[in-house]
Formats: sequence, C-alpha cells, structure tokens
Amino acid sequence: MSDVRHVLVLPDRDAAEEVAAALGEDFGVAEEPLLIRDALAGEDDAEDAQWLVVVEDPEARLDGAALDAFVAGWEGWREAP
Repeated sequence: MSDVRHVLVLPDRDAAEEVAAALGEDFGVAEEPLLIRDALAGEDDAEDAQWLVVVEDPEARLDGAALDAFVAGWEGWREAP
C-alpha cells in the first residue's frame, strides 16, 4: 500500500466545502477530506486565505490529471506531489 495524499488548493471556504462534497460523488472518495485554512503570508484578514482540501488516497487510485481538471472548475489547483 502507498501513502498518497492529494492537496487541492481553493480560493475560499465555500469552494473548498463544495469540492469536498463533490469528491465523494465524482470520484467515490469515501473518507471525508480534511479542510484546512491556509492564511497567505503577511495577511491577517480571513478573507485573504486559501483553503486546502486534503484527500488521502492510500491505494493510489485517484488520477492526478482528473483531479486537476476537477478542481479547476472552482478556480483551484492540485499541489504537485
């Protein structure tokens, strides 16, 4: 078994929550993804934060290119492994 983790970066909390919910429907992700607020360097305002959706993929079954295209619909991206 492999220890694969995908980190999706979204512009705001609403987008992150929508992506987390849609991952189950579109990719069959059973385990609820972890949502993390990632404040930008030097920013104190909560509006200036990105949100990370962390998806555990221990069996390495999720396709990176498909996740890239998926998250782009919310103006996000997948961090390179």
